[in-house]
Amino acid sequence: MKKTLNAVIAASVLATPAMAANMENPMYMPGAREFYSKLSNGLMLKVADDSAAHKDKGQDGKVEFPIIRIQEELGFGITDRWSVHGSVQYTHDNDIGRTGLSAGRLGTTYRLLKMNNGLMWDVYGDLHLGGLGEMRGQYNIAGDSKTAQTMMAGLMAQGMSQTQAATMALGASLANAHGVIDYDNYSNGMWGFHVGTKFGMEWNHKLTTSAFVEVLRTFGDDNSTIRLVGSNTPILPGYSTALVMAMMAAPSEINAKFKSTTEVNAGANVFYQIDSKWSTGAWFRYEHHADQGIDKITTKVSAELETIKKALEQKLADMNDGFDDYIIGLSVAHQFTDHAQVALYGEYTFDTAHARSQNGTDAKVEAGVRVNFKF
Repeated sequence: MKKTLNAVIAASVLATPAMAANMENPMYMPGAREFYSKLSNGLMLKVADDSAAHKDKGQDGKVEFPIIRIQEELGFGITDRWSVHGSVQYTHDNDIGRTGLSAGRLGTTYRLLKMNNGLMWDVYGDLHLGGLGEMRGQYNIAGDSKTAQTMMAGLMAQGMSQTQAATMALGASLANAHGVIDYDNYSNGMWGFHVGTKFGMEWNHKLTTSAFVEVLRTFGDDNSTIRLVGSNTPILPGYSTALVMAMMAAPSEINAKFKSTTEVNAGANVFYQIDSKWSTGAWFRYEHHADQGIDKITTKVSAELETIKKALEQKLADMNDGFDDYIIGLSVAHQFTDHAQVALYGEYTFDTAHARSQNGTDAKVEAGVRVNFKF
């Protein structure tokens, strides 16, 4: 009788389902033939810094709110240690007229190590989907009036007529023009790939700690369309940049081949399973975004504009627009059923940005809700 009772108890323990794998756990991986979805809906507030690019746009110190950010991540477990996944993110910032896909990945993860003591080690590779859409923007150009005035005065002192001197000086002012790209969307127009690794440790089925590092390599191409708009501010009396560009039959838009880049992301997470329903997490993430640069302008121009085209290529060869983000975040999640979960999250970002970056901020905060399903 005693042996029979012990056998019944043992069988009931084995039959009782274990606590469901928490989709908010940074080391979560779907089981074999398990599908999951994570839909995040966030609102961000930004205060632009006083970079040279923001000053050129008149955006320095301006508040941008609400910035809508929506991300969908889908995944499927091929086995208990191998999964495929993809994600896309959409961002809409009405204050600066910038909208569209801001991130996209498609890849696979394999769990190399899963120890009885809770140690886990993953490796993964993702296709970077920046090439799904072209990079679009408007390059607002202002000719260098100081260069034009100095050159015109020198040419006239040598006996050249005012009309001839002005024509040559205006051409020189465009060769030394300055400007800023006013982006329409968030795509960099380039394909690439991420490779990364992630380590995690689960302690007593409650606490999970993890860390990751990944590298993103993009491949330069000319998947871009940049409108050229000249300033109406006079370079010389009666001549503005817009007028000179019209006189020289400058193209209204150009395509430019951007250089390849290498970027690095890294971070650490702490996750705690409070009970079968509630969990919480905290994280730190570092993201290095490289300076962009134009390799060449692929649009053909007239011989008269070739010198200006070359000067523009040199000026934009290193756009000095890189930035680094340091992100801290917190979340709390509730498990409504074995298949449905809702999490509230918040992030604050510190950053350091180069002089021509349009991504530097004095403040950047995001809060949102994430809805997770699996079946």
